[in-house]
Amino acid sequence: MSASASPAIRVDRVSKRYVIDHEKRPDTLRDALTGGARALFSRLRAQRTEEEEFWALRDVSFEVQPGEVVGIIGRNGAGKSTLLKILSRITEPTQGRIALHGRVASLLEVGTGFHPELSGRENIFLNGAILGMRREEIRRKFDEIVAFAEVERFLDTPVKRYSSGMYVRLAFAVAAHLEPEILIVDEVLAVGDVQFQQKCLGKMREVSRNQGRTVLFVSHQMGAVRELCSRAILLKQGSVSRTGPVADVVAEYLGLAGAEGHGFSQARRLEGTGEARICDAALLVHENATSELLSRDPLIVCLKAEVQRETRVAAECLLRGPDGLPLALHAGGLVEGRDHRLTPGKYEFRFELQLPQLAAGRYTMDLMLADSGVRFHDYLEHALRFEITAGQNEHAGWQFQQQAGQGSFLLRAHHQEPRRLS
Repeated sequence: MSASASPAIRVDRVSKRYVIDHEKRPDTLRDALTGGARALFSRLRAQRTEEEEFWALRDVSFEVQPGEVVGIIGRNGAGKSTLLKILSRITEPTQGRIALHGRVASLLEVGTGFHPELSGRENIFLNGAILGMRREEIRRKFDEIVAFAEVERFLDTPVKRYSSGMYVRLAFAVAAHLEPEILIVDEVLAVGDVQFQQKCLGKMREVSRNQGRTVLFVSHQMGAVRELCSRAILLKQGSVSRTGPVADVVAEYLGLAGAEGHGFSQARRLEGTGEARICDAALLVHENATSELLSRDPLIVCLKAEVQRETRVAAECLLRGPDGLPLALHAGGLVEGRDHRLTPGKYEFRFELQLPQLAAGRYTMDLMLADSGVRFHDYLEHALRFEITAGQNEHAGWQFQQQAGQGSFLLRAHHQEPRRLS
Protein backbone atom coordinates (compact mmCIF):
# COMPACT_ATOMS: atom_id res chain seq x y z
CA MET A 1 0.00 0.00 0.00
CA SER A 2 1.51 3.30 -1.06
CA ALA A 3 2.03 6.13 1.36
CA SER A 4 -0.29 8.30 -0.72
CA ALA A 5 -3.25 5.94 -0.29
CA SER A 6 -6.30 7.33 1.50
CA PRO A 7 -6.74 6.34 5.15
CA ALA A 8 -9.13 3.46 5.76
CA ILE A 9 -10.53 5.41 8.72
CA ARG A 10 -10.43 9.16 9.28
CA VAL A 11 -11.93 10.64 12.44
CA ASP A 12 -12.02 14.44 12.38
CA ARG A 13 -12.77 16.35 15.60
CA VAL A 14 -15.59 14.01 16.64
CA SER A 15 -17.59 14.76 19.79
CA LYS A 16 -20.62 13.01 21.23
CA ARG A 17 -23.01 14.58 23.74
CA TYR A 18 -25.73 12.87 25.71
CA VAL A 19 -28.47 14.67 27.67
CA ILE A 20 -29.32 13.14 31.04
CA ASP A 21 -32.70 13.99 32.58
CA HIS A 22 -32.89 14.29 36.37
CA GLU A 23 -36.58 14.16 37.16
CA LYS A 24 -37.72 15.54 40.51
CA ARG A 25 -40.56 13.40 41.82
CA PRO A 26 -43.40 14.87 43.93
CA ASP A 27 -42.27 15.20 47.52
CA THR A 28 -45.35 13.62 49.14
CA LEU A 29 -48.35 11.46 48.26
CA ARG A 30 -50.51 14.56 48.61
CA ASP A 31 -48.40 16.37 46.01
CA ALA A 32 -48.92 13.49 43.61
CA LEU A 33 -52.68 13.25 44.21
CA THR A 34 -53.29 16.96 43.89
CA GLY A 35 -51.58 16.92 40.51
CA GLY A 36 -54.98 15.97 39.12
CA ALA A 37 -55.38 15.08 35.50
CA ARG A 38 -52.68 13.62 33.35
CA ALA A 39 -52.12 16.83 31.43
CA LEU A 40 -51.56 18.79 34.62
CA PHE A 41 -49.13 16.19 35.90
CA SER A 42 -47.27 16.26 32.57
CA ARG A 43 -46.84 20.02 32.85
CA LEU A 44 -45.64 19.62 36.44
CA ARG A 45 -43.17 16.97 35.29
CA ALA A 46 -41.85 19.16 32.53
CA GLN A 47 -41.35 22.04 34.94
CA ARG A 48 -39.54 19.90 37.46
CA THR A 49 -37.08 18.12 35.20
CA GLU A 50 -33.45 19.15 35.09
CA GLU A 51 -31.16 18.31 32.19
CA GLU A 52 -27.45 17.62 32.40
CA GLU A 53 -25.07 17.41 29.46
CA PHE A 54 -22.56 14.58 29.34
CA TRP A 55 -19.84 14.56 26.68
CA ALA A 56 -18.76 10.95 26.07
CA LEU A 57 -16.27 12.12 23.42
CA ARG A 58 -14.55 15.49 23.00
CA ASP A 59 -12.72 16.56 19.83
CA VAL A 60 -11.34 13.10 18.90
CA SER A 61 -9.18 12.97 15.76
CA PHE A 62 -7.01 10.21 14.27
CA GLU A 63 -6.36 8.25 11.08
CA VAL A 64 -5.90 4.53 10.47
CA GLN A 65 -4.17 3.37 7.30
CA PRO A 66 -5.30 0.32 5.25
CA GLY A 67 -3.89 -2.89 6.70
CA GLU A 68 -3.11 -1.39 10.13
CA VAL A 69 -4.12 -3.14 13.36
CA VAL A 70 -4.76 -0.42 15.92
CA GLY A 71 -5.66 -0.92 19.57
CA ILE A 72 -7.97 1.47 21.39
CA ILE A 73 -7.38 1.39 25.13
CA GLY A 74 -8.51 3.34 28.17
CA ARG A 75 -10.25 2.92 31.47
CA ASN A 76 -13.97 2.21 31.80
CA GLY A 77 -15.91 5.33 30.82
CA ALA A 78 -13.11 6.71 28.65
CA GLY A 79 -15.36 6.71 25.55
CA LYS A 80 -14.13 3.58 23.75
CA SER A 81 -17.54 1.99 23.19
CA THR A 82 -19.09 5.28 22.12
CA LEU A 83 -16.35 5.76 19.55
CA LEU A 84 -16.86 2.27 18.14
CA LYS A 85 -20.63 2.79 17.90
CA ILE A 86 -20.03 5.96 15.89
CA LEU A 87 -17.57 4.17 13.61
CA SER A 88 -20.08 1.32 13.18
CA ARG A 89 -22.85 3.81 12.24
CA ILE A 90 -24.94 2.76 15.23
CA THR A 91 -25.06 6.33 16.51
CA GLU A 92 -24.22 9.71 14.97
CA PRO A 93 -21.62 12.13 16.33
CA THR A 94 -22.84 15.40 17.80
CA GLN A 95 -19.96 17.23 16.14
CA GLY A 96 -17.23 16.32 13.66
CA ARG A 97 -17.19 13.76 10.90
CA ILE A 98 -15.84 10.32 10.07
CA ALA A 99 -14.81 8.83 6.73
CA LEU A 100 -14.64 5.05 6.22
CA HIS A 101 -13.28 3.53 3.02
CA GLY A 102 -14.67 0.02 2.58
CA ARG A 103 -17.20 -2.33 4.12
CA VAL A 104 -17.25 -2.41 7.92
CA ALA A 105 -17.99 -5.46 10.08
CA SER A 106 -18.42 -4.82 13.80
CA LEU A 107 -18.47 -7.12 16.79
CA LEU A 108 -19.46 -4.89 19.71
CA GLU A 109 -21.89 -6.87 21.86
CA VAL A 110 -22.99 -10.48 22.13
CA GLY A 111 -25.66 -11.02 19.48
CA THR A 112 -25.20 -7.72 17.66
CA GLY A 113 -26.57 -8.07 14.12
CA PHE A 114 -28.23 -11.45 14.77
CA HIS A 115 -31.96 -12.11 14.66
CA PRO A 116 -32.74 -14.31 17.67
CA GLU A 117 -35.55 -16.24 15.96
CA LEU A 118 -33.42 -17.21 12.97
CA SER A 119 -31.07 -20.19 12.93
CA GLY A 120 -27.29 -19.93 12.80
CA ARG A 121 -27.39 -20.82 9.11
CA GLU A 122 -29.95 -18.09 8.34
CA ASN A 123 -28.04 -15.50 10.35
CA ILE A 124 -24.86 -16.16 8.37
CA PHE A 125 -26.70 -15.26 5.16
CA LEU A 126 -28.45 -12.32 6.85
CA ASN A 127 -25.16 -10.84 8.05
CA GLY A 128 -23.59 -11.32 4.65
CA ALA A 129 -26.48 -9.50 3.02
CA ILE A 130 -26.13 -6.64 5.51
CA LEU A 131 -22.47 -6.37 4.48
CA GLY A 132 -23.58 -6.12 0.86
CA MET A 133 -22.33 -9.54 -0.23
CA ARG A 134 -23.98 -11.65 -2.92
CA ARG A 135 -25.43 -15.02 -1.98
CA GLU A 136 -22.75 -16.83 -3.98
CA GLU A 137 -20.00 -15.04 -2.06
CA ILE A 138 -21.54 -16.10 1.25
CA ARG A 139 -21.89 -19.71 0.05
CA ARG A 140 -18.23 -19.75 -0.91
CA LYS A 141 -17.24 -18.79 2.66
CA PHE A 142 -19.97 -20.75 4.44
CA ASP A 143 -18.00 -23.90 5.29
CA GLU A 144 -15.03 -21.88 6.58
CA ILE A 145 -17.32 -19.86 8.85
CA VAL A 146 -18.99 -22.95 10.30
CA ALA A 147 -15.68 -24.75 10.85
CA PHE A 148 -14.13 -21.72 12.55
CA ALA A 149 -17.14 -21.17 14.83
CA GLU A 150 -17.40 -24.87 15.76
CA VAL A 151 -21.22 -24.79 15.78
CA GLU A 152 -21.96 -27.49 13.16
CA ARG A 153 -24.40 -29.34 15.42
CA PHE A 154 -26.43 -26.22 16.10
CA LEU A 155 -26.55 -24.62 12.65
CA ASP A 156 -30.30 -25.06 12.30
CA THR A 157 -31.09 -24.07 15.89
CA PRO A 158 -32.45 -20.54 16.56
CA VAL A 159 -29.58 -18.47 17.93
CA LYS A 160 -31.70 -17.34 20.89
CA ARG A 161 -30.93 -20.80 22.30
CA TYR A 162 -27.16 -20.36 21.89
CA SER A 163 -24.91 -19.77 24.87
CA SER A 164 -23.01 -16.47 24.96
CA GLY A 165 -19.86 -18.33 23.91
CA MET A 166 -21.56 -19.88 20.87
CA TYR A 167 -22.98 -16.48 19.95
CA VAL A 168 -19.53 -14.91 20.02
CA ARG A 169 -17.90 -17.74 18.07
CA LEU A 170 -20.42 -17.50 15.26
CA ALA A 171 -20.55 -13.69 15.25
CA PHE A 172 -16.76 -13.37 15.04
CA ALA A 173 -16.51 -16.06 12.36
CA VAL A 174 -19.07 -14.24 10.21
CA ALA A 175 -17.45 -10.84 10.75
CA ALA A 176 -13.93 -12.07 9.96
CA HIS A 177 -14.68 -14.36 7.00
CA LEU A 178 -17.09 -12.26 4.94
CA GLU A 179 -14.21 -10.09 3.78
CA PRO A 180 -14.93 -6.63 5.21
CA GLU A 181 -12.28 -4.03 4.52
CA ILE A 182 -12.55 -2.82 8.14
CA LEU A 183 -13.06 -5.12 11.14
CA ILE A 184 -14.04 -3.55 14.49
CA VAL A 185 -13.84 -5.80 17.57
CA ASP A 186 -14.72 -4.80 21.13
CA GLU A 187 -14.00 -6.57 24.43
CA VAL A 188 -16.80 -9.03 23.59
CA LEU A 189 -14.16 -11.69 22.81
CA ALA A 190 -13.59 -12.01 26.55
CA VAL A 191 -16.82 -14.07 26.62
CA GLY A 192 -15.17 -16.86 24.64
CA ASP A 193 -12.83 -19.50 26.05
CA VAL A 194 -9.06 -19.06 26.02
CA GLN A 195 -8.45 -21.27 22.99
CA PHE A 196 -11.03 -19.40 20.94
CA GLN A 197 -9.61 -16.02 22.00
CA GLN A 198 -6.21 -17.11 20.66
CA LYS A 199 -7.90 -18.36 17.50
CA CYS A 200 -9.55 -14.96 17.02
CA LEU A 201 -6.28 -13.10 17.56
CA GLY A 202 -4.64 -15.31 14.97
CA LYS A 203 -7.45 -14.66 12.49
CA MET A 204 -7.26 -10.89 12.98
CA ARG A 205 -3.50 -11.04 12.44
CA GLU A 206 -4.05 -13.07 9.26
CA VAL A 207 -6.67 -10.77 7.72
CA SER A 208 -4.43 -7.79 8.39
CA ARG A 209 -1.06 -9.15 7.24
CA ASN A 210 -2.16 -11.45 4.43
CA GLN A 211 -5.29 -9.69 3.17
CA GLY A 212 -4.44 -6.05 3.91
CA ARG A 213 -7.57 -5.46 5.97
CA THR A 214 -7.84 -2.86 8.71
CA VAL A 215 -8.58 -3.90 12.30
CA LEU A 216 -9.64 -1.76 15.28
CA PHE A 217 -9.31 -3.74 18.51
CA VAL A 218 -10.58 -2.63 21.92
CA SER A 219 -9.44 -4.60 24.95
CA HIS A 220 -8.42 -4.30 28.60
CA GLN A 221 -6.01 -7.20 28.08
CA MET A 222 -2.74 -5.41 27.40
CA GLY A 223 -1.00 -8.64 26.47
CA ALA A 224 -3.44 -9.17 23.59
CA VAL A 225 -3.09 -5.52 22.49
CA ARG A 226 0.70 -5.74 22.47
CA GLU A 227 0.63 -9.08 20.64
CA LEU A 228 -1.79 -8.00 17.91
CA CYS A 229 -1.41 -4.25 17.36
CA SER A 230 1.39 -2.16 15.93
CA ARG A 231 -0.11 1.13 17.10
CA ALA A 232 -2.49 2.17 19.87
CA ILE A 233 -4.74 5.08 20.81
CA LEU A 234 -5.24 5.94 24.46
CA LEU A 235 -8.56 7.57 25.40
CA LYS A 236 -8.92 9.45 28.66
CA GLN A 237 -12.22 11.07 29.70
CA GLY A 238 -13.45 11.13 26.11
CA SER A 239 -10.33 12.63 24.50
CA VAL A 240 -7.23 11.22 22.84
CA SER A 241 -4.50 11.27 25.47
CA ARG A 242 -1.82 9.65 23.31
CA THR A 243 -1.38 7.81 20.02
CA GLY A 244 1.74 6.06 18.79
CA PRO A 245 3.69 2.76 18.95
CA VAL A 246 1.79 0.20 20.97
CA ALA A 247 4.56 -0.32 23.56
CA ASP A 248 4.73 3.39 24.40
CA VAL A 249 0.97 3.87 24.62
CA VAL A 250 0.44 0.74 26.73
CA ALA A 251 3.19 1.89 29.09
CA GLU A 252 1.44 5.23 29.54
CA TYR A 253 -1.92 3.49 30.07
CA LEU A 254 -0.49 1.27 32.77
CA GLY A 255 0.94 4.36 34.44
CA LEU A 256 -2.51 5.95 34.18
CA ALA A 257 -4.09 2.87 35.74
CA GLY A 258 -1.83 3.42 38.74
CA ALA A 259 -2.23 7.20 38.81
CA GLU A 260 -4.00 7.01 42.16
CA GLY A 261 -0.62 6.06 43.60
CA HIS A 262 0.39 2.90 45.37
CA GLY A 263 -1.87 0.97 47.65
CA PHE A 264 -5.43 -0.32 47.24
CA SER A 265 -7.80 0.56 44.39
CA GLN A 266 -11.30 -0.60 43.47
CA ALA A 267 -11.28 1.26 40.15
CA ARG A 268 -11.38 -1.83 37.91
CA ARG A 269 -13.91 -4.39 39.14
CA LEU A 270 -15.02 -7.30 36.98
CA GLU A 271 -18.46 -8.82 37.36
CA GLY A 272 -18.79 -11.76 39.75
CA THR A 273 -21.54 -13.51 41.68
CA GLY A 274 -21.64 -10.70 44.26
CA GLU A 275 -22.03 -13.22 47.09
CA ALA A 276 -18.80 -11.89 48.60
CA ARG A 277 -17.12 -8.56 47.92
CA ILE A 278 -13.64 -7.15 48.57
CA CYS A 279 -13.82 -4.02 50.76
CA ASP A 280 -10.15 -3.24 51.48
CA ALA A 281 -6.69 -4.73 51.08
CA ALA A 282 -3.07 -4.04 51.89
CA LEU A 283 0.38 -5.55 51.62
CA LEU A 284 2.02 -6.06 55.00
CA VAL A 285 5.68 -6.43 55.90
CA HIS A 286 6.25 -7.12 59.59
CA GLU A 287 2.62 -6.10 60.26
CA ASN A 288 3.08 -2.70 58.61
CA ALA A 289 1.22 -1.72 55.43
CA THR A 290 3.67 -0.94 52.65
CA SER A 291 3.91 -0.36 48.92
CA GLU A 292 7.71 -0.60 48.73
CA LEU A 293 9.37 -3.97 49.21
CA LEU A 294 12.99 -4.84 49.80
CA SER A 295 14.57 -8.20 49.03
CA ARG A 296 13.77 -11.08 51.38
CA ASP A 297 10.77 -9.27 52.88
CA PRO A 298 8.00 -11.74 53.83
CA LEU A 299 5.02 -10.48 51.82
CA ILE A 300 1.62 -10.81 53.49
CA VAL A 301 -1.61 -9.97 51.66
CA CYS A 302 -4.32 -8.75 54.02
CA LEU A 303 -7.77 -8.64 52.45
CA LYS A 304 -11.06 -7.55 54.02
CA ALA A 305 -14.30 -8.82 52.55
CA GLU A 306 -18.03 -8.75 53.15
CA VAL A 307 -19.96 -11.99 52.61
CA GLN A 308 -23.55 -11.38 51.52
CA ARG A 309 -24.88 -14.93 51.78
CA GLU A 310 -23.58 -18.28 53.02
CA THR A 311 -21.12 -19.61 50.48
CA ARG A 312 -17.64 -21.03 50.04
CA VAL A 313 -14.94 -18.36 49.75
CA ALA A 314 -11.24 -18.50 48.88
CA ALA A 315 -8.91 -15.50 48.66
CA GLU A 316 -6.69 -15.54 45.56
CA CYS A 317 -4.37 -13.21 43.66
CA LEU A 318 -2.68 -12.69 40.30
CA LEU A 319 0.71 -10.94 40.13
CA ARG A 320 1.34 -8.66 37.12
CA GLY A 321 4.70 -7.36 35.95
CA PRO A 322 5.77 -3.81 35.07
CA ASP A 323 4.27 -4.22 31.58
CA GLY A 324 0.90 -5.32 32.98
CA LEU A 325 1.26 -8.91 31.76
CA PRO A 326 0.37 -11.75 34.17
CA LEU A 327 3.38 -13.27 35.92
CA ALA A 328 2.11 -15.62 38.60
CA LEU A 329 -1.15 -16.91 40.01
CA HIS A 330 -2.11 -17.94 43.54
CA ALA A 331 -5.23 -20.11 43.22
CA GLY A 332 -5.90 -20.83 46.87
CA GLY A 333 -9.30 -22.42 46.28
CA LEU A 334 -8.84 -24.48 43.14
CA VAL A 335 -5.25 -25.72 43.72
CA GLU A 336 -4.77 -25.71 47.47
CA GLY A 337 -8.33 -26.17 48.73
CA ARG A 338 -8.10 -23.04 50.88
CA ASP A 339 -11.78 -22.16 50.58
CA HIS A 340 -14.04 -21.83 53.63
CA ARG A 341 -17.80 -21.97 54.06
CA LEU A 342 -18.68 -18.60 55.55
CA THR A 343 -21.95 -17.11 56.81
CA PRO A 344 -22.90 -13.47 56.08
CA GLY A 345 -20.62 -10.92 57.73
CA LYS A 346 -17.26 -9.15 57.39
CA TYR A 347 -14.02 -11.13 57.37
CA GLU A 348 -10.28 -10.63 57.17
CA PHE A 349 -8.16 -12.98 55.05
CA ARG A 350 -4.39 -13.18 55.39
CA PHE A 351 -1.88 -15.19 53.41
CA GLU A 352 1.90 -15.01 53.12
CA LEU A 353 3.08 -15.36 49.53
CA GLN A 354 6.16 -17.23 48.44
CA LEU A 355 7.16 -15.04 45.49
CA PRO A 356 9.27 -16.03 42.49
CA GLN A 357 12.45 -14.05 41.89
CA LEU A 358 11.51 -10.55 40.80
CA ALA A 359 13.62 -7.81 39.29
CA ALA A 360 13.36 -4.29 40.65
CA GLY A 361 10.35 -2.45 39.22
CA ARG A 362 6.71 -1.61 39.60
CA TYR A 363 4.16 -4.43 40.01
CA THR A 364 0.42 -4.76 40.45
CA MET A 365 -1.76 -7.48 41.91
CA ASP A 366 -5.30 -8.56 41.01
CA LEU A 367 -7.35 -9.78 43.97
CA MET A 368 -10.12 -12.34 43.78
CA LEU A 369 -12.70 -14.01 45.99
CA ALA A 370 -13.55 -17.38 44.48
CA ASP A 371 -15.80 -20.34 45.18
CA SER A 372 -13.35 -23.25 45.22
CA GLY A 373 -11.73 -21.67 42.17
CA VAL A 374 -14.76 -22.57 40.03
CA ARG A 375 -16.39 -19.13 39.90
CA PHE A 376 -15.50 -15.65 41.07
CA HIS A 377 -17.53 -13.80 43.67
CA ASP A 378 -15.45 -10.65 43.10
CA TYR A 379 -12.44 -9.69 40.97
CA LEU A 380 -10.45 -6.46 41.24
CA GLU A 381 -7.86 -5.78 38.54
CA HIS A 382 -4.70 -3.90 39.61
CA ALA A 383 -6.10 -3.74 43.14
CA LEU A 384 -2.67 -3.41 44.79
CA ARG A 385 0.35 -1.53 43.44
CA PHE A 386 3.85 -1.84 44.84
CA GLU A 387 7.55 -1.48 44.05
CA ILE A 388 10.35 -4.01 44.30
CA THR A 389 13.15 -1.58 45.03
CA ALA A 390 16.28 -3.69 45.41
CA GLY A 391 17.60 -7.19 45.01
CA GLN A 392 15.60 -10.30 44.39
CA ASN A 393 13.22 -12.29 46.49
CA GLU A 394 14.73 -15.57 47.63
CA HIS A 395 11.56 -17.62 47.29
CA ALA A 396 11.08 -19.31 43.94
CA GLY A 397 7.81 -20.18 42.25
CA TRP A 398 6.69 -23.49 40.77
CA GLN A 399 6.56 -23.70 36.99
CA PHE A 400 3.29 -24.76 35.38
CA GLN A 401 1.80 -24.64 31.90
CA GLN A 402 0.62 -21.13 30.99
CA GLN A 403 -3.14 -21.04 30.52
CA ALA A 404 -5.81 -18.35 30.34
CA GLY A 405 -3.26 -15.57 30.56
CA GLN A 406 -2.61 -16.49 34.17
CA GLY A 407 1.16 -16.27 34.08
CA SER A 408 4.08 -18.66 34.10
CA PHE A 409 4.25 -19.50 37.81
CA LEU A 410 1.89 -20.91 40.37
CA LEU A 411 2.33 -19.13 43.70
CA ARG A 412 2.06 -20.99 46.97
CA ALA A 413 1.07 -19.31 50.20
CA HIS A 414 0.66 -19.93 53.91
CA HIS A 415 -2.94 -19.10 54.87
CA GLN A 416 -4.44 -18.12 58.20
CA GLU A 417 -8.05 -18.96 59.00
CA PRO A 418 -10.44 -16.13 58.00
CA ARG A 419 -11.08 -13.88 61.01
CA ARG A 420 -14.63 -12.66 61.49
CA LEU A 421 -14.80 -8.91 61.98
CA SER A 422 -18.57 -8.47 62.47
